[in-house]
Amino acid sequence: MVAAHCRTQAGLFGALFRTRRVQREERDMVYRAMDILKFVGLEEKDRTRAANLSYGDQRRLEIGRALGTEPHLLLLDEPAAGMNPQETQDLMALIRKIRDNGVAIVLIEHDMKVVMGISDRVIVLDTG
Repeated sequence: MVAAHCRTQAGLFGALFRTRRVQREERDMVYRAMDILKFVGLEEKDRTRAANLSYGDQRRLEIGRALGTEPHLLLLDEPAAGMNPQETQDLMALIRKIRDNGVAIVLIEHDMKVVMGISDRVIVLDTG
């Protein structure tokens, strides 16, 4: 829901006085947040504090939060860093799913198995 606030229309007045519009937008944000949690595979952990999630799930949550802004382009900087092989495979599947839903992705990653497993095009920077 934090990410969705940039897409709301209610201003300061609405937020202070909890107008119907604000209440409707907040209700819609809850539904959208649950849709995103389901999309990233965390719907069963909707009541879990982010700090209590596993490392891989925290990364999925971060990506979900970015998706809450309804991006056309998603920039991912080493999303697989520190993940175990299963978490990495799950992440690759999620990135493919995001791409298949029409979001362009720019990926910076050192794990070439990840890069080659999900990329349509690869650009390599050497010593730069």
